[in-house]
Amino acid sequence: MSVVSSRHFLQIPGPTNVPDRVLHAIARPTIDHRGPEFARLFLDVQEGLRDVLRTEGDVVVYPSSGTGAWEAALVNTLSPGDRVLMYETGHFAALWSELAGRLGFVPEVLPGDWRSGADPGAIERRLLADREHEIKAVAVVHNETSTGVTTAVPEIRAALDRAGHPALLLVDTISSLGSLDYRHDEWGVDVTVGCSQKGLMLPPGIGLNAVGPRARRAAERARAPRGYWDWEPLLEAGRKGFSPYTPPTNLLFGLREALAMLREEGLDAVVARHDRHAEATRAAVRAWGLELLCREGAPATRFSSALTAVLMPDGHDADRFREIVLARFDMSLGAGLSRLAGRVFRIGHLGAFNDLSLLGALGGVEAGLRSAGVPHRSGGATAAIAALADVDGAGAAHVA
Repeated sequence: MSVVSSRHFLQIPGPTNVPDRVLHAIARPTIDHRGPEFARLFLDVQEGLRDVLRTEGDVVVYPSSGTGAWEAALVNTLSPGDRVLMYETGHFAALWSELAGRLGFVPEVLPGDWRSGADPGAIERRLLADREHEIKAVAVVHNETSTGVTTAVPEIRAALDRAGHPALLLVDTISSLGSLDYRHDEWGVDVTVGCSQKGLMLPPGIGLNAVGPRARRAAERARAPRGYWDWEPLLEAGRKGFSPYTPPTNLLFGLREALAMLREEGLDAVVARHDRHAEATRAAVRAWGLELLCREGAPATRFSSALTAVLMPDGHDADRFREIVLARFDMSLGAGLSRLAGRVFRIGHLGAFNDLSLLGALGGVEAGLRSAGVPHRSGGATAAIAALADVDGAGAAHVA
């Protein structure tokens, strides 16, 4: 029997729940996008994004999905036939490489097991073998949304440096920006790809690129066709607070509010909150006796703090389990994608989210496991309670 609750639990790893403050901001009357009020709005948004990206450089904002921001990163820095080294950490890394091929570039994909991050050693070895420097860019996904695996980007940057290779470093932060620790400038990233509907707590519709100086120089030489995605007109207009084409005005109202919320909480506190919720979720999964998809011991591999991917026991279908959870408890869990379809369910715990929301979600998962007849031990929600109750909001243990 389908039950509709007062609040739908949207526990997919994006799009995420949109806070009331952001919804109210989006609901403002639309303004003239050529007027002074818009200029102030757009300049505020650019400055706030620089803070979240931890960059002093340029940020390009598009009316687009994350896929559009992927394309922008490629076509602004590369020429037809250029080779791009990519690492297959999961479904979205595979999609990005497919897009590169359709755009006329040559993606060279290092295979992965979909349970680990990008291996810096494998990247370094391949770059050392590329004595002619045919590889023009290395593209990695910081937080692979399909697997719950985070790649340590500083270790990838170090691999490029050890190899002495001039390739650009392009990083997808679509499911990590505004949730996980990320430092565009400090980590030596050339282009960061992001979007609005995950850690930035908005509906879909805004894509972005953070652009470093090496990427700007590469864009001057790149010959890939680009019109809508061309950085230069957007950067030129953006410095004055405008866009060369119609911007997503009301989403920008919401983004300014979301950035204010992140600033009020403090980025370090935001990251710590996501880390706490992720650890509590993993405590629940371990207590249930289920297996985490991520293999943290692999090189440059970290458990994601934005989502947790859980393997179903043999003989049980994850999609059927998700259907039961939706019907019985009005909660949406993330599906397994492509090769993981039916084998994995994903618990999103990013964006506008607090301890009680997590405990409600994990209680729903545990009840769903029981309703669906999935073999498990009880006590996962209790383990999460213990993990959260033993640590305060700043991450320090309580002292009796």
